[in-house]
Amino acid sequence: MSDLSIQKVVVANRGEIALRIIRAAKELGIKSVAVYSEPDRDSLPVIMADEAYCIGPGPSIESYLNIANIISVAMVSGADAIHPGYGFLAENPYFAEICSSHGIKFIGPGYEIMSNIGNKVIAKQLMAEHGLNVIPGTPGIIHDVQEAEAFVSEYGFPVMIKAAAGGGGKGMRIAYDRDELAGCIKFAQAEAEAAFGVPGVYLERYFAGARHVEVQVLVDERGHSVQLGERDCSVQRGHQKLIEESPSPVLNDSIRRAMGRAALVGAEAIGYTNAGTVEFLVDAEGTFYFLEMNTRIQVEHPVTEFITGIDIVKAQFIVASGEELPFSQGDVNTKGHALECRICAEDPERSFMPMPGHVNKLVLPGGPWVRVDTALYPGCYVPPYYDSLIAKVVAWGNDRDEATRRMARALDEFIIEGIATNLEFQRRLIASSAFRKAEIYCDNDVLALVFGNAH
Repeated sequence: MSDLSIQKVVVANRGEIALRIIRAAKELGIKSVAVYSEPDRDSLPVIMADEAYCIGPGPSIESYLNIANIISVAMVSGADAIHPGYGFLAENPYFAEICSSHGIKFIGPGYEIMSNIGNKVIAKQLMAEHGLNVIPGTPGIIHDVQEAEAFVSEYGFPVMIKAAAGGGGKGMRIAYDRDELAGCIKFAQAEAEAAFGVPGVYLERYFAGARHVEVQVLVDERGHSVQLGERDCSVQRGHQKLIEESPSPVLNDSIRRAMGRAALVGAEAIGYTNAGTVEFLVDAEGTFYFLEMNTRIQVEHPVTEFITGIDIVKAQFIVASGEELPFSQGDVNTKGHALECRICAEDPERSFMPMPGHVNKLVLPGGPWVRVDTALYPGCYVPPYYDSLIAKVVAWGNDRDEATRRMARALDEFIIEGIATNLEFQRRLIASSAFRKAEIYCDNDVLALVFGNAH
């Protein structure tokens, strides 16, 4: 029996993050309820949870995005909370509101905060009002090319076109001149509507050679907040993260402290609660700008857990139960360096095409200070309906060099047969001179770094 007010939680997700949440719940004495689509019937979260319920066929719109079925599971099972993980319904304010209206605790911020922060245009306005430095951009969603041209007349090219809703690199395009502008806007609008159901886009000034750095925050419902340091997520392909690390290898202590303070100011100003991530863009001169705030657990949260020793998912349960955080800012001490490599079921030789199928052989890396978050097991099936992320390898070291060498060793030990993966791509990326020297920026062509050309 849990000592917290939450006694039973529905885990409204799948794969490694569902398993991660179930494990945290077990350690806190909280009963867990897995939901699963038909292809995920034999998945590890289903096996590990105390209860499990099928919520529909494979396509996510019929299962993991089916709010009515997920709420029904919560009601039938007697669960008093829902943890959304990341992706799917994690940043859906309507889902949070539905949970609340049914007397179910949504583990995350409330409807109003999520609505405001989920819209990147509104989020930037809110943060600017509270003194955070934001990237120059259009004041709202643009409706025609003329509005975009007015912005570039003032700031020049290149410019970033970004979806107002969603994330994951969807609905983002860079226009380098007027000839590209209209086409990039139309493409971003179409991609945003397909991915998020909302076609709205806005423009921002684009910085070459910038880094993507985010700060992990935790805020309880009694007004206590802490920040757990930053993560550098600059190694990306198509605006999607490949490798994350903490601390950032390029920030000095002055910038690091200022960024941490800015993240807490932003979170406190909007009345944020639970775990969240304040994301910044750092230009070549070291000036940082607010990008957006993610109102959920992040894929890359394990690197922060490694350097702080704090279980962020457990903290989410504690906060959602109305308890105080069991530590203050003065208790947060970071040690060493941690890296995370995302392993995906996709073929780099075929434009990173997703490659579902059965895993015939699996050997996971191990050894001191290596962690693998995955729901894979020998013989399991990787379905074609969902994100291709299948595992996260995390390595810690006393410094960045040791962490990198440990990661290289772990990736060499990792064997997956039966499906194509990006394992070899990650091995080569970690071994690259650019990565070892921390000289990969958001706009670098990582394909060229690995393959030696634009591929």
